[in-house]
Amino acid sequence: MIIGREWGSPMTYETLFIGLIVAVLYAEIMDIYPGGIIVPAYVALYLDQPFRVLATIAVAFLSLYSYKVLSRFLILFGKRRFVMLVLLGGIWAQLWFFLLPHFFSDPVGLRAIGWIIPGLLANNLEKQRYIPTLASMFVVSIVTYFLVRVILMF
Repeated sequence: MIIGREWGSPMTYETLFIGLIVAVLYAEIMDIYPGGIIVPAYVALYLDQPFRVLATIAVAFLSLYSYKVLSRFLILFGKRRFVMLVLLGGIWAQLWFFLLPHFFSDPVGLRAIGWIIPGLLANNLEKQRYIPTLASMFVVSIVTYFLVRVILMF
């Protein structure tokens, strides 16, 4: 269960479904993956909590730079790269969660979104350039956010 969100709510399912569709269409049209296919949908769920989105991006960059250090000593490409980035994303997200209470009085807003999302984002940041990937992620997330709000109005 994600803190602050109920998984049984229709908005969650609709957001994830619409986010998947928008991300796939965006990737096909623009030929840039918006941080992964599922990542923008999860970011759209948390657009009302910008510190969670920023924490997720920070954890993704920590994972990416850890990967770059490890790749000097290990053979990491293809599936190994993907698994290592997802693993590092989970490790950094968990460390981030455990270490923040020591620095901030209310760190709940600074948690990363899940354990896998930062690793998926880091994987796409590694494959593509940083600015187009992050810009695409935000475009798809915002479009998803507003599409869900419009659909829920009817």
